[in-house]
Amino acid sequence: MEYTSLGRTGLSVSRLCLGTMNFGPHTIESDAHSIMDTALQQGINFFDTANAYGGSENKGRTEEILGTWFAQGGERRERTVLATKVYGGMPGTGGESWPNSGKLSALNIRRACDASLKRLQTDYIDLYQMHHVDRATPWEEIWQAMEVLVAQGKILYVGSSNFAGWHIATAQAAAQRKDFLGLVAEQSLYNLLARTVELEVLPSAQYHGLGVIPWSPLQGGLLGGVLRKAGRSDGRSAQRAQALTPAQREQLQAYEDFCDKLGEEPGTVALAWLLHQPAVTAPIIGPRTAGQLDTALKALDVKLDTDALARLDEIFPGHRTAPEDYAW
Repeated sequence: MEYTSLGRTGLSVSRLCLGTMNFGPHTIESDAHSIMDTALQQGINFFDTANAYGGSENKGRTEEILGTWFAQGGERRERTVLATKVYGGMPGTGGESWPNSGKLSALNIRRACDASLKRLQTDYIDLYQMHHVDRATPWEEIWQAMEVLVAQGKILYVGSSNFAGWHIATAQAAAQRKDFLGLVAEQSLYNLLARTVELEVLPSAQYHGLGVIPWSPLQGGLLGGVLRKAGRSDGRSAQRAQALTPAQREQLQAYEDFCDKLGEEPGTVALAWLLHQPAVTAPIIGPRTAGQLDTALKALDVKLDTDALARLDEIFPGHRTAPEDYAW
């Protein structure tokens, strides 16, 4: 396993991050525990979750599954860099929604953190991420709440997710006024098919010292060989392939043909491409099965040369940094 620093911090994390969103809705608890054991055995020490994961009717269930895994001992918690998120509205004990049960008010940040700690069966969170920007709450309030959690030892670092470039800059400026470390990571949609973050989010993250954690690195499976799987009558892939436009089908066919030329699986190449991007710390892999975890791990061994990277840029054109991408 390869390791790198998370942004400008001294925290070492694996180059792949284990995403747990499928645990509960699609992967039963025992299988989820096995996947996490295997990931740890393979050197993946970076796990990502969120308080709202677990399905629309069972929010919090995913954190509970991690909690029962940690409770087994064996230094599972000590060896794991644990990341979770705050923002999504959480139901009360009776299942009802109530004001201040979501977003980033100081009240919700405090309550949500305590609730996550209880579900996760731990006394601290390594990386506490804001799942979305809250335009109604001032940064002075957000950073004050995060500072209190750091002082209490409940969280160590703060990250963002789904922020625009100017949100990152504004957040960092507010943190600097308080002599607070501020954001150390940004979790964004980033893959060969979705490269909008190259305009402003990635440059902002690099300038301010944030590690970038791409989510959906296979774009919902489209970069995982959707056409070849559809040809083998795979149900979900067949549906995705059927929904493609002719232009999208042509693009993905060129990609899968190129992967065949490289002798690698499409999903492996998509992950490897992200690992070659200088702003990226660790793509999030979200295996539903142990087999999918094994496939993802192979990306660490794939080295793409200059010609291969150029060919991928031809198939999936990216962006230059703004404003040069659209102006002189």
